Amino acid sequence: MSNDHSTTDAPDADSVLQEIERKRDLSGRIVLAVAAIGIAFSVFQLWLAARGSVLSVSLPIVGSVTLAKLQLLQINAVHVAFALVLTFLLYPASTGDGPVARRCKRLSEAATARLGSSHPVTRVINAVGAGLAWAIVDDDLDAVAPIDIAFAAVSALAAVYFITDFAEIRELRYLGLTAGRPLPTVWLGYLDVIRPVFDALSPVLNPAGALLGPLGHTSYALVLGAVGVVLVLEATRRAISLWLMCIVAAFIAYARFGYLIPQDVAYLQIISIPPFAWPEIIQNLWYNTENGVFGIPVTVSVQFIYVFILFGAFLEMSGAGQWFIDLAYGATGTRKGGPAKASILASGFMGTISGSSIANTVTTGAFTIPLMKRSGYRPEFAGAVEASASSGGQILPPVMGAAAFLIVQYTGTPFADVIVAATIPALVFFFGVWVMVHFEAGKEDIGGLGTDDLVSLRSHLRTGWFYLVPIGLLLYYLIVERLSVARSAWFTIVAIGALMALVAAYGDETRGLLGGVLTVVTGGTLLAEWLGGGSLVAVLTGGGAGAQPLGGAVAATLGELGWLAIAAGVITMALRPRADASLLGFDDAVDDTAGAVSAAVGRPSLAGNGLFRYGVFTLKSMEDGARTAVPVVIAVAAAGIIPGVISISGLGPNLVSLIQAVAGGSLVVVLVITAISSIILGMGMPTTVTYIILSVLLVPVLLPFGVPELAAHLYILYFGVIADITPPVAVAAYAAAGVAKSDPFDTGVEAFSLSLNKAIVPFAFVVTPGVMLLRRNAGSLPPGDQYSVVGVADLLDVGYSVPEVVLPIAGVVLGVVALAATVIGHVYTDVARAERVAYAGSALFLMAPTLIVTTANDVLGLLGVAGGQTGVVVDLGLRAIGLAVFAALLVRNRRASTAEEPAA
Repeated sequence: MSNDHSTTDAPDADSVLQEIERKRDLSGRIVLAVAAIGIAFSVFQLWLAARGSVLSVSLPIVGSVTLAKLQLLQINAVHVAFALVLTFLLYPASTGDGPVARRCKRLSEAATARLGSSHPVTRVINAVGAGLAWAIVDDDLDAVAPIDIAFAAVSALAAVYFITDFAEIRELRYLGLTAGRPLPTVWLGYLDVIRPVFDALSPVLNPAGALLGPLGHTSYALVLGAVGVVLVLEATRRAISLWLMCIVAAFIAYARFGYLIPQDVAYLQIISIPPFAWPEIIQNLWYNTENGVFGIPVTVSVQFIYVFILFGAFLEMSGAGQWFIDLAYGATGTRKGGPAKASILASGFMGTISGSSIANTVTTGAFTIPLMKRSGYRPEFAGAVEASASSGGQILPPVMGAAAFLIVQYTGTPFADVIVAATIPALVFFFGVWVMVHFEAGKEDIGGLGTDDLVSLRSHLRTGWFYLVPIGLLLYYLIVERLSVARSAWFTIVAIGALMALVAAYGDETRGLLGGVLTVVTGGTLLAEWLGGGSLVAVLTGGGAGAQPLGGAVAATLGELGWLAIAAGVITMALRPRADASLLGFDDAVDDTAGAVSAAVGRPSLAGNGLFRYGVFTLKSMEDGARTAVPVVIAVAAAGIIPGVISISGLGPNLVSLIQAVAGGSLVVVLVITAISSIILGMGMPTTVTYIILSVLLVPVLLPFGVPELAAHLYILYFGVIADITPPVAVAAYAAAGVAKSDPFDTGVEAFSLSLNKAIVPFAFVVTPGVMLLRRNAGSLPPGDQYSVVGVADLLDVGYSVPEVVLPIAGVVLGVVALAATVIGHVYTDVARAERVAYAGSALFLMAPTLIVTTANDVLGLLGVAGGQTGVVVDLGLRAIGLAVFAALLVRNRRASTAEEPAA
């Protein structure tokens, strides 16, 4: 399927993203600087994934050279510093259209009107305004302002201090920040090399040092920590939202002034805290790996999130994104409502690549939304389908956005168990959206696309099957081998590089050469490992460890197969740089970058050089991964401040007690409070941030009610995702509206309607853990050990699996069909209003009957009447009632449809 069809009536995806994210579109030398920093960021993270915290390199003859041994706090500091620098370069401080800028302009206009343009006061106001605009404002989103350079430099200085003075930081943990060296002493230590110059100028510099005032005697660690926290807040405002910055700043202010809350006022005394001085607060927020800026969320970003974002970038730059979209259309395009169904599949595929609802919406929507509109779907509905399905990418294994890795860290659950537990609810959601678009297609009589507009599924798989290999390898490493997330992602990235090297080198005229080169390098490596005990390079340079058994040599060679494939591909491309690569289909961004770079260096012919394009693919993937990761890293760094404040203040247990008191012991009330809080807090903010905050605040509230810990965390994640398509903010829906050229609010309403099953399914798996394939363990255990993922033996236990797993899952699946009939108002024919209400009731009985009984018991409790127990028999009985109602409604609708056919 060609790309032409998708761009004729949709704006460019990059322009829509830029409008939403307000990210700069830079040009010139600053682009090279940003690219270099981004690539360095990715190299740093890849090195950590491959080698761990010891940064070492093996050189021929010389051997292993250790560059640095970094502690976790140092690694996290460098990680955040990279993100801060890129944030200040990519996101402007002001575009001149904000409330402060408008007030400044009005002040200048008022002074000119009253005093005249030549009046000294007016001239001073205009001069100050012009200076601020020069230093801060970037109204065209195309230039870096001086303040951005200053902020980026200070961010880099923070990382330098962590690297060079870590011994002092460790001492300050016990002595306090105020015991640190003052700023002049630290800087003179950095400048020891030119100390004679400073000694000669001391008569001039000493008086000048007095200009620093109190800062001249204040601990540098304290000043740098305070400035660092402020920079994180400013980066949050730029890259995420002013709303999140205000929330985080409010928590910091609460840590300092919360002791002023009176302790003799009902309810308020719960949030009163002991007094904390600024040095204590800064130390906990800036020099701590448990809480604060460099706490657990950033640790998760270092170990898991970034490398998976990089995996997605490599996969997308390889051309997999467009291949998956074409695959989805080839599989479903000819069916009833095929374009919308293909949109759901494509969004699910892209969810493996992108962890962002907005990016997923715009990337796939640029192709899918125009086709949905052209086939007959309303613009609002087309945008809603894309937004709903794309937001679902964050709950679809194996990637599930960044929050999945945080769940692993916070719960201690193996990643494989997380994705197993999350799979069925996610598939149920996508199935529910699929049914809704099917019913809408029947309602509007929308057919599929012609076969001429689609790729042949068989030939498409034959020419692009290798795009599925990285995903298969990822699942193999995570589930079968049970490697760490970072190692799994690292091996998969190497696999992508190897596959693309082979694909870029493969062609009709090079296949023989490529096979020969691969055979030579593989055979040479096998011989080197067998006879010399090392790689081919190591043996040739005298670095081998000696002969080893053949089995060990084979194992070592297989372990290096990815790098051998890369070497074979690179050698082949170097020998035949202009050969045609028949299977190669890099993303357009790679080809555009290759063309731009080759033109910039005055060598346009390089754009057709296979080895050059492969190099551009590798570097572009690293840069794009860094750009994508920046807002995520900033978000988790800022959000980490909130649990940091909660931890040092002891606020958490008090809030749990308050919420439990308000809920009156009702699980339903607590679930509703949690759902509403997740949606409200998640509006306009990354799902990751919402999850971090609410996992600390509300998960402890759910656990005493017997909710499985993993279910509680996924419950919050689901409603955080729903916030992306919930009006009035609905960022994913508004992004889809920008592509569909539809009304944003109406698109948001329809997206929320299409995602109603995403709101009901979490209630279902909270009260019926079998839907998540969780089984309660016997005995009195801690919350994290009370449930475990079911095994084969559990599923073979029919007495357990049928009532606790099979029937609840079947009920949820049928329930989303009933819910689809409720939302769309059509099955075989139109559904009357009263019947829609009945469908909604049957959906609830099928999906979450326990919730209905629990709610009834809570109401009876308020009336002083004891409620009944909710057991397996009651649960299955209510599901049977729901099934009977649902079946009766389907039969009635089918008969009505048959009766209408002769008239038609």
